[in-house]
Amino acid sequence: MQKSSMLTAVSALSWFATLGGMATAQSLHGKEAFGDWQRDKPGTIRLIRPEDLPKPGATPSAANVSQIVPRPPGAAPQVPPGFNVELLAEGLRGPRIIRVAPNADIFVAETHAGRIRVLRLPDGTAKPVANEIFASGLRGPFGIAFFPRGDNPQWVYVANTDSVVRFAYRAGDLKASGPPETVVANLPHGYGHSTRDIVFTADGKRMLVSVGSASNDGEGLGAPPGGLKLWSRRHALGAAWSYEADRASVLSFDPDGKDKKTFATGIRNCVGLAVQPQSGTPWCSTNERDGFGDNLVPDYVTRISENAFYGWPWFYIGGNEDPRHAGERPDLKGKVTIPDVLIQAHSASMGLIFYEGTNFPSEYRGDAFAAEHGSWNRSRLTGYKVIRIRLKDGVPTGEYEDFVTGFALKDSEVWGRPVGVAVAHDGALLVSEDGNGTIWRISH
Repeated sequence: MQKSSMLTAVSALSWFATLGGMATAQSLHGKEAFGDWQRDKPGTIRLIRPEDLPKPGATPSAANVSQIVPRPPGAAPQVPPGFNVELLAEGLRGPRIIRVAPNADIFVAETHAGRIRVLRLPDGTAKPVANEIFASGLRGPFGIAFFPRGDNPQWVYVANTDSVVRFAYRAGDLKASGPPETVVANLPHGYGHSTRDIVFTADGKRMLVSVGSASNDGEGLGAPPGGLKLWSRRHALGAAWSYEADRASVLSFDPDGKDKKTFATGIRNCVGLAVQPQSGTPWCSTNERDGFGDNLVPDYVTRISENAFYGWPWFYIGGNEDPRHAGERPDLKGKVTIPDVLIQAHSASMGLIFYEGTNFPSEYRGDAFAAEHGSWNRSRLTGYKVIRIRLKDGVPTGEYEDFVTGFALKDSEVWGRPVGVAVAHDGALLVSEDGNGTIWRISH
């Protein structure tokens, strides 16, 4: 279907009529910013501050799992006025993280299928000229990174759920030339969050790997071996133990998988890692905990500092003590780093990318985009969209803006769950969703 006819078909669908990007942009603050999918429109700006948060249990904890339905004929995501959206690929098996190689090829993690796919896309088009399986037989692959930085990387790194491997690579390879080399043999895995993302620091000396928690809220941790004082003296600030050891953290290695360190702790599930081009600062797109009601605890996108502690499981969003862990860690109060950008609770924030392209208007340059996979623990659905993280002079303002919406159809039905975001060489934004297995190209 041609782009113009596809968009015409979408506008004719009654359930998308209220989701179009032509409405006047709103700026929603505080409780007004909590909202739900029906208030999502491209251009709507939200600002949630720590002082806006309700008390735990202010609303009941809901189980409202969305039903994924087939994409309606002609349906496409909604984008702001002046932007175009085109279907790049469909029929994929749960496309998740996407990364663009230096030669412009698009690498896609089909996590549950255990493989990495490569799409070759000429600039300015949404019609791949090649679609190949680069590697298969992997264990829950998610994060993808090219190393070293520059036009001619020698390796493609893949973060499996239980390891980091790398494939020898030459620019333009559509298939791996040989078996993977194991770089990190044993990442914490098993129960709980299974995604592992991977990035290299700007100087290329360190490999950062995100590892989500095994539990929702550190249930049944008990006392650390040797006692709390000894544990705290020997481990990073806020590091958990027992079945949560080395989890809810960002770990650091050298590019060969040695020199393991804990970079940051207390981050329940840093699904998406990215390095800000301007500053070289690592950022996380984070899923926070469930069970405290519709609007608690906010997910977040934030800069992460080395040796910082972000609260999980004992605190959240600064010094707010988790009532399930009341009185357990008074030593940590006042030492919790507050995240930069708070997002509607239960949005399930995932892939993260900084926009350095030239296709979008200049005001977008330097801002970030994050994919919101969508809620299950909220009475009214939220998430199911891509948001723009607003920065000023490279510093987050705390605001975020709905950029791509339209994946939700009604209170219990969605056709798309965004996961990955990437910027193509021509400056278009690429968005994957694993509900119906599609990838979309958004250009201006």
